[in-house]
Amino acid sequence: MLTKARGLAAGQLAKSAGVNLETIRYYETIGLMPAPPRTPGGHRVYDDVHVRRLAFIRRGRELGFSIEEVRALLILNDPRQDSCAEVKDIAATHLAEVRHKLADLTRLESILAASVARCTSEPLAPCPVLDMLEL
Repeated sequence: MLTKARGLAAGQLAKSAGVNLETIRYYETIGLMPAPPRTPGGHRVYDDVHVRRLAFIRRGRELGFSIEEVRALLILNDPRQDSCAEVKDIAATHLAEVRHKLADLTRLESILAASVARCTSEPLAPCPVLDMLEL
């Protein structure tokens, strides 16, 4: 799919990275992805640098990093940066947020499990799940 002479079209890049074409365009618009060169006909042509960068962005987003955190990590990923301490700070902050969300989800799971367990499924019986939502 990727050749030195031609590169990847936007659709091929999107498919190979598992993202939507609109996502690539959005990342280009906000400066996360560098603008690719264009063919004489105006079509975007992506290379290995774009493939690796998009994979980095996608993985960062999958791990829950915000766009701005991913932007900072991309800058710090430059081999010329002495960045380990800064990356650690970003990751530690994100880890604290993840742990907070996990605690919230654990509480939510407990509340939902208790409500579902009290549900009798009887046609005219009060519904504990609906009652929980009315609090």
